[in-house]
Amino acid sequence: MMWILHICHSYYPPFLDCARQYNALFKNTPYKVLTVYLTGDEDKEVVLATQSDEVVFLGYKSKDVSGLKLGAIAKIKGIIKKKKFLICIAHRVKPTYVALLATDLPVVSVHHNYNDYQRWSRRILVNFYRSRILMLGVSDSVRDDLRRDLVTWPIDQIQTLYNHIDVGEIITQMVSSDEAREHLKLPPSAYIIGNVGRLHRDKDQATLIKGFAKALPKLPKNSLLVIIGEGLLGDSLIQLAESLNVSAQVKLIGKVLNAKQYFKAFDVFALTSDHEPFGMVLLEAMAAGLPIICSDCGGGREVVKNTGYLFPLGDADALASAMLDVYQNHSFGTNASVDLNAKFSDEAVKEQFWSLSFIHHHIRT
Repeated sequence: MMWILHICHSYYPPFLDCARQYNALFKNTPYKVLTVYLTGDEDKEVVLATQSDEVVFLGYKSKDVSGLKLGAIAKIKGIIKKKKFLICIAHRVKPTYVALLATDLPVVSVHHNYNDYQRWSRRILVNFYRSRILMLGVSDSVRDDLRRDLVTWPIDQIQTLYNHIDVGEIITQMVSSDEAREHLKLPPSAYIIGNVGRLHRDKDQATLIKGFAKALPKLPKNSLLVIIGEGLLGDSLIQLAESLNVSAQVKLIGKVLNAKQYFKAFDVFALTSDHEPFGMVLLEAMAAGLPIICSDCGGGREVVKNTGYLFPLGDADALASAMLDVYQNHSFGTNASVDLNAKFSDEAVKEQFWSLSFIHHHIRT
């Protein structure tokens, strides 16, 4: 039996789903996957959600895998002695280092953020082992960022593989609009613009509230802006809504477990993030059949450029215009399911993955 070694830093959101995504690429193939989480305690629910043939929890704290990560390297060395592995998939920088130092395997290094190799110290190791690495960005935007930092690398050694979802499973999990609003304690007849994300400046919910306040006089009288998520900016966002006299229409409802199940509570989905590397919530909004408004930057632009309404980052006036245009054009974004299935489904990305020359060379030969 031939195995794929899959190393993840952790399983906290969104990286548990990232693990599931890459394990799905080997579903119904002759290969089995062993997934290793460097940090985090053993958890049966995580095992189920990982959807791997085998899951190993090393149980480190984040501080324990800083520096040279010698303990993790030693444990990975022990793991690879027990099975025949063909390649290793490693998410983010630290797992990539561990994979390179603990094994002689070809390494698929997956990157979900910008500036991973901006520091020269991070480039030293990957440059030394370049001959056995394929770099993947989760969007063209992340890919191009990698190419700028690893400027001497061949272009075909740094490519894009989009994040993806099990479309049918996600749709099955979603409850109806009425059920979702009841669960979230939202009025059944309201016109709701929704947002899901950490209350962090990178998500720029301040512009979201400002844009909504500008659009509100021309939106239906029962309109609400509903933000799901928690973070340090909660109080400042509440204060902003109060200062704009829209506190009654802006609902910050905190963290919601399995929030994607309740996307049909919204009439519109808006993402105002500053250079979002990808934006998984956009795929979930597409699966819910929602019109989407998204800031015109980062990976989000790539996801919705054919089906969503893009506005300049941080431009509250343009966002307000977008909200009004989407409200007036009720058919807007209705072809999103085509892009979702053609570009961002498990099946579509699996086909792309197996067409990569690096994968073909190291697995199929």
